[in-house]
Amino acid sequence: MPELSPVPEVGYSLACMKPLLALIPALFSLSAFAAEPAGFQLSVTVDRPNALYAIGETIDYTISLSQDGKPVDAVEVSWTLSKDGVPPNENGSAKLVGGKAKARGTLTEPGFLLCRASFRETPQSAPITALGGAGIAALEIKPSLPVPDDFEAFWTAQKQKLAAVPAKATLTPDPASTETLEVFDAQVECLGAPVSGYFARPKGAAAKSRPAILTVHGAGVVSGNRSGAMRWGNEGALAMDINAHGIPNGKPAEFYKALAEGELKDYRSRGISDRETNYFLGMFLRLVRAIDFLTAQPEWNGRDLIVYGSSQGGFQAFAAAGIDERVSAICAGVPAGSDHTGVAVGRVNGWPKFIPSLPVTVPDPKVLESVRYFDNVNFAARTHAKEAIVTVGFIDTTCPPTGVYAAYNALPIRKEIFNDVKAGHTNTPEASRAMSEFARRIILDALAAKKP
Repeated sequence: MPELSPVPEVGYSLACMKPLLALIPALFSLSAFAAEPAGFQLSVTVDRPNALYAIGETIDYTISLSQDGKPVDAVEVSWTLSKDGVPPNENGSAKLVGGKAKARGTLTEPGFLLCRASFRETPQSAPITALGGAGIAALEIKPSLPVPDDFEAFWTAQKQKLAAVPAKATLTPDPASTETLEVFDAQVECLGAPVSGYFARPKGAAAKSRPAILTVHGAGVVSGNRSGAMRWGNEGALAMDINAHGIPNGKPAEFYKALAEGELKDYRSRGISDRETNYFLGMFLRLVRAIDFLTAQPEWNGRDLIVYGSSQGGFQAFAAAGIDERVSAICAGVPAGSDHTGVAVGRVNGWPKFIPSLPVTVPDPKVLESVRYFDNVNFAARTHAKEAIVTVGFIDTTCPPTGVYAAYNALPIRKEIFNDVKAGHTNTPEASRAMSEFARRIILDALAAKKP
């Protein structure tokens, strides 16, 4: 490993549980989370551009601080090394030499080693913070717990309840329709709240000639996205974009703000001690009902159906493919819902944080059991899709890469992952492009085939 200049150094070794995973990317540089009025820039980098390591290999982090583009010397920076944000932690500090300091660590299990560096201009100043992540044997990370024995039986029973509700659809023509594209506000009856969103279909499409795509939303309380449906409709697909909660579309911002602060406040944590009352049960059944609607369209080719979303939308993409055999492909950006039970093996838990992350003492056993039926690692293991793309941010503290990789590795299908080594919880242009090109390729291939 190359040396990164004579700078202060700290040693670090993580030797804990031994769950799973083998070699892959990880790292990151730079990411400031506090205002930097004095022109400071703090960054963290590792000694390999792709940030990929094997178990036990040494990872050298370089912490760099500059002000107005010039290295800052003789000031102190501090850092913490952790297993993707959970203990055991190693803390250190050093004075910068040539604007740089070094932290060094290893990981003795598959996972991610996160370096969080911080600097204060004065004791009273808000800290400037940066993260760097390294992936250790990431392709060997396994789910923290196995798939429940009755996982499929549970979801089959839920779909049977849904099937008893007629899939009556109300399509209201939308003024955004064009000469080539019909656009509708779509409401489809479901268990509980309806499917609510926008539907776009190319005009004059022949029967059984079009692929379908369902786009779904991240966390929050918003309307369906008309432009999302139109985007893919203009690509030639039957396209539907639905909001996550079955609420009306196209209302003023105040309408959604009131829901977010009232009726739907903290929806992510509702009913989590019982799989029958978990809020996401209704959300995921609306996915099935939206697929009922799309596959009932005479123009659908009977073969290609993509579910596409990021964060909570990525969670929905995994869920749809895990419980509905009609899903042929998923595009899941920085997916939430991945390995909720990581705490059971000393790992991080991602959003929606059904279970607090370590150092929690004893997780609620009812929650620990019930949330397994709403976990990407288990949807992945039972997926009906034929192919998938997943994106991951290596310094994502909302949907940490350890859990995302656990879900990705559980997919037993043709798949690819976009390692966004400099990204947190976001869709960078590069990651967005990778997802879009993946979906566009499927749509173009389907249109070229024009056969069911």
